[in-house]
Amino acid sequence: MSHVTLLSMSARLAALTATLICGCTLLTASPAVAQDAPCPNIEVVFARGTNDTPGLGRVGDALVEALQPLVGNRTIGSYGVDYPASYDFLAAQDGATDAQNHIAQMAQQCPNTRIVLGGYSQGAAVVDMLSGIPPLGNRVGEIGSAPPLPSALARNVAAAAVFGNPSAKFSIPLNSQGQFANRSIDLCSDGDPICSHGRNPFAHTRYETSEFIPDAAAFVARFV
Repeated sequence: MSHVTLLSMSARLAALTATLICGCTLLTASPAVAQDAPCPNIEVVFARGTNDTPGLGRVGDALVEALQPLVGNRTIGSYGVDYPASYDFLAAQDGATDAQNHIAQMAQQCPNTRIVLGGYSQGAAVVDMLSGIPPLGNRVGEIGSAPPLPSALARNVAAAAVFGNPSAKFSIPLNSQGQFANRSIDLCSDGDPICSHGRNPFAHTRYETSEFIPDAAAFVARFV
């Protein structure tokens, strides 16, 4: 018998002996399984305005940035409502559907996360739909409608904040009607023709740098 064969047999015998002694088999290490990101303490679900940058949009980004210093070491997640935000205002209802689906997912996967709803301009109309405010189509004939957020999901919404809300022009701001009325803030710049009877179109374009951002953040922080 060759020297190589003896070495091979010795190696197999050593492995068998080790198995008998420890009652186990030798296993190779497997790579660690990636863990899902932990649930945030707060989730800002924001619908951007018409033609704004996909994601949260400039107003939503400003709100999240202003909110973070007010909530200490609690974590903030964010979700930009996925809808066209185009001049086809009938498609605003797609935003309400997408926001509801995301809230339902969060309620299932992260039931302790405090959800903050927000919207700017057309995005504010999306929040109105979820709140149950009567469709604007009854008055202006150009904005879609969607069912309100089911009450079981609405309980997960800690607060809501909207800017330049079209329904405010018809004396139905978010904080006066609907299922978020007791925990929402509705902000409108002086002269903004979208949310008031003003005639200054530029008043509708500067919310992200206005005093309304810290006002909204301070309001939301009281509820989360």
